[in-house]
This record gives sequence, C-alpha cells and structure tokens, in this order.
Amino acid sequence: MTNAVQFSDDQAEAFDRVTEMLRSVGVDLEEALLTPRVEGRGSKVLAVIGKAGSGKTLLLAELYKALEEAGVETVSGDYEGRRRKDRRTLAILAPTNKAASVLRNRGVPATTIHRILYTPVYDPEYEKIADWLAGNAEKPEIEGLTEEALDRAFAFYQSNKSIPGALAAAGLRGSDFITGWKRREEPLDIGFVDEASMLDERQFEDLQEIFSTLIVFGDPAQLAPVNQSGKMVFDDMAETRKLILHRVHRQTQDNPILDLAHALSDDSLGFEDFEQMIADTARKDERVVMAQRVESGLMARSPVLVWRNATRIRLIHAFRAAYGAPADELLPGEPLICDGIELPLKHRKKRLDLEARGLIKGAQVVYLGPGKRPGFSRLHVMGAEDPRVSAASIIKIELPDEEEPFIPYAARMGAAFLHGAAVTIHKAQGSQWDTVQVFAPDLWAAARMGRVEAGQPLWKRLAYVAITRAENRLCWVVRNRLGKPTEPLSVADLRPAAAPLELKAEESND
Repeated sequence: MTNAVQFSDDQAEAFDRVTEMLRSVGVDLEEALLTPRVEGRGSKVLAVIGKAGSGKTLLLAELYKALEEAGVETVSGDYEGRRRKDRRTLAILAPTNKAASVLRNRGVPATTIHRILYTPVYDPEYEKIADWLAGNAEKPEIEGLTEEALDRAFAFYQSNKSIPGALAAAGLRGSDFITGWKRREEPLDIGFVDEASMLDERQFEDLQEIFSTLIVFGDPAQLAPVNQSGKMVFDDMAETRKLILHRVHRQTQDNPILDLAHALSDDSLGFEDFEQMIADTARKDERVVMAQRVESGLMARSPVLVWRNATRIRLIHAFRAAYGAPADELLPGEPLICDGIELPLKHRKKRLDLEARGLIKGAQVVYLGPGKRPGFSRLHVMGAEDPRVSAASIIKIELPDEEEPFIPYAARMGAAFLHGAAVTIHKAQGSQWDTVQVFAPDLWAAARMGRVEAGQPLWKRLAYVAITRAENRLCWVVRNRLGKPTEPLSVADLRPAAAPLELKAEESND
C-alpha cells in the first residue's frame, strides 16, 4: 500500500505495527483482503501515545482511509445495518462531542463513546430508508414521503454519511424515526479511540468488552482523569503494546504554541522562566499574546481556562455583568456546560434519549432561548452533528462564597447545566478552540503550592493542557481584569438544524 502522506520514522513504524496487528485478525491493508471475524477471541489492545504535534491524529486518519479502501465499513452511533458474517467494521470514538467534532472537521467520521455503547431503535417503516441509504436494500416506498423527499435524503447521505441527518433532510423529526435507545448487545469489530488520556478504567473495560481489536490514541502529558491516582489507562499496559510517537518537526515547524508546550518538558524550567519565554515569543509572533486582561467577547464561544473553581465562578459573574445579563434569566448566546442528567433511575429511556442527542456530562452548549413549554430551553450543542435541541433543563449559576447555586430555570427533571464562560483546565481536555485564553494567575498559584502529579509539577501539566487547546492563537492572561464587550451577545454564528428536536424529560406514571 502507498501512503499519500510522508510519515516520520515513528509514524511509519506505528502504521506498520497496526497493519501487522490488523492482519492477524483478518484485515490485510496491503492486499485489501478481508476474512470474517473470529468470534470469542479476547480483545487485542494497542496504544499509540505521543505529545501534541507528534502526528497521532494524522496517523489515525491515514489508518481510517486505509481501512475504508480495504472495504471495512465505518460504524457510527446513528444506525447499523443488518449483521453479515463476512462484514468487517470500524468505529472511531472520542470521549466528548467536541473531541469527536475535532476529528470530523478533519474528515474522520468520529462519534462519541456513549453513542456506541447505546444504539438507537428505529421505527420499522423508516428503517427501510436507513437500509437503502446504507446500500443494503432497494429504494423503498414510504407513505407520506415523496420521491423528492427521498432524493433529498439520498443527496444528504452521499456527502455527510449521517442517517439521522438524511432523514431530517427528508422532513422527518428524530421522534418520528427513533423510538428509543438500548444498551449494545452485539460486540463490535475494530475500534479507534482518540483522547484516550480522558478515559477512566470503567470506560476502558467497557470498550474492551465491545471491541475485539482496540487501538487507543493518547497524550501522556495531559491530566489524568479525576479520582484515578494520576494514572491513564495506557500507563500500565505492557511496553510491547505501546507505540511512542515523538514530535514531527517537519509537520509542526513554525508553531510557537507547540514550541511552548514542548518546552515544559525541561525539568529545570521554572514558572517565571516559562512566562518570560511566552513574553519573548509574543514579541516575535502574533499567534501568542501576553494579555493584560480577559476579553469578554471571546468567552461566549471559547471559555477562559482556569485551575481553581473560585476563579471560574468569579469570571463567570464578571462576564454576565459585562453583558448586562439579569440575575434571574439567561441571554440568548450565553454558553453552558452540561453537568449531567438529573433523572430517577426508572426514567432510563429518557436519560438515554438526552445523552444520545449530545447532552452528556461536559458537553458545551449555547443557550438560544426558552422553549415552548415551562422548564424547557432551546439549546445548540457544540460539536454535535444535529446541534439544535429543546430540552427540559435545570440551569445552575454558582455564586461566589455560596454553597447553593442560583437556578434561573428549572424543570422538574432533565439535563443540568452550569455556566460555561470559564471552565477548569481538567474539563477542557479533549476540546480545541481557535483562540484560547489561559488565566495565568491560577497557574502561578499552582506553582507556588508546589503540587506534583505523576512525577511532574502540577502547574506544568496544567499549562501543557491549556496551551494545547489553542489551534491558532494563545492569549496568556497575566492580570485579573476583564475587558468590556464591543458588541452584544448573538447566536447568528451558530449553524441551525432543520428543526429542533424536543427532548422530553417529564414525570410519568410508570
């Protein structure tokens, strides 16, 4: 097989190792030959690890292309056709919608881990359309849908490969064709997992149960999941199961943000020296800024990254005050972070419905306005393929020095949200933004405390994660000040969906 890109030595070796592993399970990339998967084998696991700029995403993308060319079908969380004995499949996963959208923006059809763990149940009539779009059946005749509507669905699917999106293009709502969600029962074949540093042990075990071949891609310099003793799931794997990538200078040259991130690996580098390095870089390159204040205009779509919760809450209130937001309601355009689903266990189906639409813990959301029913909010889920929903919401605004938050909107139960104008660096993992503001006084506080995580000063891990969230521009904020906005909040920049999906989360008698 000939690769269109020129790999580094590390990448070429990793590609060959993965190719060898896939050949051992009946997927020959070089000859484009597939043999049926053997049932009952234990899971084969391999880890590809490297810091930012080492080419993990490029390698994942090229492996996906090679598998597609070999005839392996990509499985998303949207729909799965009838199982065939000779069928070989690949699922590409990320822990969050935002992380999955980063891959999708690079042409890799990624979905969230949750969307693979739980699968949609389709209405039998509309399942005929899904089978046809997936190439497993003839074009159906569906009562109430015209030929033109089916043609719109087909045209959409050819460019987007999303069954729900195609059905929406035909004029259908999610509640028309998806009747519920169920825990996956059938195992899957090959799985790629990006941002594996965010996985906890339970998720890793679930994935090994589902996939017979699992390859995880992670950054060992990031922050380990909370309550996991500073360890990542690949730390305890045998060295023979780890493929180490180093920085690819050819592909990441002239990138001052990556230069700063990699400088943190110098054991002798102190906080003051590092901040001076940022100042020196800022004088030479406009992609790095030594900012004297937080810019409120950026906070609506790119949260300020902080270490301490007290800082986060203080900045959120400063943001709301700068925009003149009333204390008892939200303005359209205010950012939110999903804090989980507040539903009793008996409402499992409703919980799955909310989560499957992207309202999982940590999801970034923008408030669009109140819904048509009391307690409902219209929302835009950042990074979701079908981003607009109307959901029963419990929106909490935390108060400085107060244990209990203020709740301007509260359904009896549903999706819970915190304000998202500022987030902790831990919660920012897996996300990227064009421009990132890092609140440096918090990192200075971490440096002064002298805390260590997994053998490295905590401030360095925090700085590394925060810096590498920036795709094109890094603002290192050195003073505790907030700049006034230059224009009011707006939602004009957000892509609308065909029709908002209404996600019910009301009490029932069952």
